[in-house]
Amino acid sequence: MWGKKNLEPSVKRCINVGNLFSFPPLSEHYRHHWFPDKPCKGSGYRCIRINHKMDPLIGKAANRIGLSSQQLYRLLPSELTLWVDPYEVSYRIGEDGSICVLYEAPPVKNLGMLTCKNELIRGQSSPSKNYWMAVSS
Repeated sequence: MWGKKNLEPSVKRCINVGNLFSFPPLSEHYRHHWFPDKPCKGSGYRCIRINHKMDPLIGKAANRIGLSSQQLYRLLPSELTLWVDPYEVSYRIGEDGSICVLYEAPPVKNLGMLTCKNELIRGQSSPSKNYWMAVSS
C-alpha cells in the first residue's frame, strides 16, 4: 500500500504541497487554471499522471530536491494519478484504485469548505452538457 507515511523523507518533501506550489514551473503551469472559488474548474488540466512514464513537471520538481526523475520513478507506483485542486490534493494508484486525500487545507472562512469533492456532492459544479453526434452510414 502506498501512502504518505510509507514514503522516504526525500519523496515526502517532493510531494509536500508547500514545496509543490513554491516550485515556479508548476505555479506558472497552473496560473490560468486555478479557481479557489470553483475548485472543480480546471481540475482536468491540473491532473498529473504517471503512467509508465514520468510527468515532466514532477521530474523537474524531483530534480529541485536532489532526486533524478529515474530515482523518483523507482520510488513511486508505475500508475499514479494526482489531482491538485485548491484546498485538496488527492491521488489514485492504478486505474481501479480508490481515491485518497493526500493533503487537505483548512477551510477558508468566507467560502466554507470548498473542495472539488464537496462541490460535486453539493451539486454546485456546472451540469454536464449534452452533445449530439450525427452518424451516417
